[in-house]
Amino acid sequence: MGSTLTKEIIASISDGSHGDPFSVLGLHEADIDGRTKLVLRAFRPEAKSATIIIGKKKYEMDRISDKGLFERVFARRKNKFNYELEIVPHKGKKFTITDAYQFDSLISDFDLQLWGEGNHHQAYEFMGAHQRTIEGVDGTHFVVTAPSADRVSVIGEFNGWDGRVHRMRKFHDQGIWEIFIPHVTEGDYYKYEIKTPVQDPPLKKSDPFAFYSELRPGTASIVTDIDSYSWSDEKWLKSRQEKQAPNQPITIYEMHIGSWKRKVGEDPDFLSYRETADQLVPYLKDLGYTHVELLPVAEHPYDPSWGYQITGYYAPTSRFGTPEDFMYLVDLCHQNDIGVIIDWVPAHFAKDDHGLRRFDGTGLFEHDDPRKGEHKDWGTCIFNYGRTEVQNFLISNAIYWCEKFHIDGFRVDAVASMLYLDYSRDEGEWVPNQYGGRENIEAIDFLRNFNDSVHHHFPGVITFAEESTSWGGVSRPTETGGLGFDFKWNMGWMNDTLSYIEKDPIFRKYHQDQLTFSLIYAFSEHFTLPFSHDEVVHMKQSMLAKMPGDDWQKFANLRLIYLYMYTHPGKNLLFMGCEFAQWAEWSESRSLDWHLLEWEKHQGVQLLIKDLNGINKEEKALHEVDFDWRGFEWIDISDADNSIISFVRRAKDPENFVVVILNFTPTVHYGYKIGVPHAGEYEVLINSDSEFYGGSNAGDNKIHAEWGDWHNQKANISITIPPLAGVILKPKS
Repeated sequence: MGSTLTKEIIASISDGSHGDPFSVLGLHEADIDGRTKLVLRAFRPEAKSATIIIGKKKYEMDRISDKGLFERVFARRKNKFNYELEIVPHKGKKFTITDAYQFDSLISDFDLQLWGEGNHHQAYEFMGAHQRTIEGVDGTHFVVTAPSADRVSVIGEFNGWDGRVHRMRKFHDQGIWEIFIPHVTEGDYYKYEIKTPVQDPPLKKSDPFAFYSELRPGTASIVTDIDSYSWSDEKWLKSRQEKQAPNQPITIYEMHIGSWKRKVGEDPDFLSYRETADQLVPYLKDLGYTHVELLPVAEHPYDPSWGYQITGYYAPTSRFGTPEDFMYLVDLCHQNDIGVIIDWVPAHFAKDDHGLRRFDGTGLFEHDDPRKGEHKDWGTCIFNYGRTEVQNFLISNAIYWCEKFHIDGFRVDAVASMLYLDYSRDEGEWVPNQYGGRENIEAIDFLRNFNDSVHHHFPGVITFAEESTSWGGVSRPTETGGLGFDFKWNMGWMNDTLSYIEKDPIFRKYHQDQLTFSLIYAFSEHFTLPFSHDEVVHMKQSMLAKMPGDDWQKFANLRLIYLYMYTHPGKNLLFMGCEFAQWAEWSESRSLDWHLLEWEKHQGVQLLIKDLNGINKEEKALHEVDFDWRGFEWIDISDADNSIISFVRRAKDPENFVVVILNFTPTVHYGYKIGVPHAGEYEVLINSDSEFYGGSNAGDNKIHAEWGDWHNQKANISITIPPLAGVILKPKS
């Protein structure tokens, strides 16, 4: 019997060029000799013969192409039926499979509508690879977006990585492709093979929505169930909104998982997520941190990128284990009242061929115009925020980390590069917006949408902007014209403070304004004060090495600047290794220098951080009113000659206060008179020059304030101010 297909269709199925395989393969009605019959077709290039199994009956198929296209015409019309295929391969043993082309679409109209609108906030629930049982058959449902593709196939070990075998069904209006492939299961490797109108051979791409990826340098995606982990953090999640409110203490330990600690003499030498969790959580709990912030954990191919050049936005990197292993880390943090913040990178993505770049042969995720679509500084692509696919992809990604991994916050990287079309570009290298300005209107809308969506779906999850310019309203609500972030990194404070502290104390009196300038704008945003990874790399030196003077002065300066950070209005962030005064710059390729803790001076800095974290939690005056003038009052900033400043921090109850005195010279000042709010006895909460921290132990233990106006205060004290040190005083109750 001759084939029911034309030679052209047979050829296009055989060579993989046919764009609508579901119209050909599987079970179809056909008008043959004036009668409606059923025709079943299958393409199995490895098969020498193919047989249809329906119940206990078998029907041998006709081979109509030497490339592996088979067909069977049933003599009379029947209703649709389920069947299996018995394949006798050219090599190996025969096997039985369920044909992928007997299944209808599994995508709901609602998903298609939301995707088409760009409003799908949980696209990960249907995009990507999901294990399903359909009509009693176990398999995996694959969905991907590739609007400009002529053909998209799922390839993997299950089909010999042959793109002709499992070609997908296209929804033309939304640019989505799908297929349910029986027998594909947990742990199977796969990619998408994408035939474009302009590129040959076809592209081979990792799944943008993959939940797990092959360990680098491999680039395949892995079918993974991420819904089977049993969480034990209900108590944390119920209290999260209260614990992460602006009036609560937030002290953040920023870390890079791959270089916090390493195994000695083992390959691989990384700690796994679980091993990291078991050592990190007791460490953070002992030091009193409220949060840990992780440099990007999403999949990335290049270790020295630190995770900031991503190829797999939905996959925790396989360097350290599985998605469930990462869940364990988050879960253990939560069980110990430690929130987890992740660095999130919607500003740009890696150019690697297997990733998002030119995904369907066009600028699907990025701008085609390099003046808009390329970061020359970083060698990366810029997302096209105006596309519905990008809105769906990125907003869903943020929701995904919150829902599936219980993430408590996002530090959004490189926000300034998103806001400005001319960011790090010379004249002629950028395209103005429709109004002729330099603002990226689509990126601004995206950031507002991101913040509104995260806060709507997960009240209490907090967002931080790494925004280095004077853009107004970064941490103001979107309904008032702000970007909607909860906090903004105070890069101005960081730069001014480091510039000041790196100067020899002899010259600091000429630069006291660098210490005081931040209070001019301190309450214009909700600020976080960061000494981050960016300040201890690329020849910038470690925090300790930045300090001027001999070893004594270096350690004293470092302790002083940490006390200043903890008492300045705002939340606090410190990068790993800085808490014990690492000498060397940070490198992603090695462990921190933990052996330094054998020395008392390094132990002392670590103990100071522990005590500062404790004081920050205990004293409402140091955290309850961080973002309002009512929580801060200068006592004296006029003594530039001695480089001394002093101020009051207040809680919501103004009678609950502490006094902070900072001396930025290596001189002890005896009987130094300072105004304070009330007379009476004061206790020293912390003296950074204490012998417990490695200091000289100068200063007073007992302090008494007398009534009498001084520095616009009602009372005053005469105090011994220790050298290169800060003290925190509190009136005794």
